[in-house]
Amino acid sequence: MSPHSDVPGSVRSATELNERIRSLWLRAGGSLSAQERAEYELLVVEWAAAIRGEVVTAA
Repeated sequence: MSPHSDVPGSVRSATELNERIRSLWLRAGGSLSAQERAEYELLVVEWAAAIRGEVVTAA
């Protein structure tokens, strides 16, 4: 990830994370480099945690 990435455990919404994931794929033209894949994987893990948090909050 870039040096400007948020600190692990930061709180971003699932919507924001989804937008970042989509943007990453668009910038990459549908084929991720090793660095982009690592960023993608971190974003997906954070997105999944955000989704879980939103579901728990809604319940």
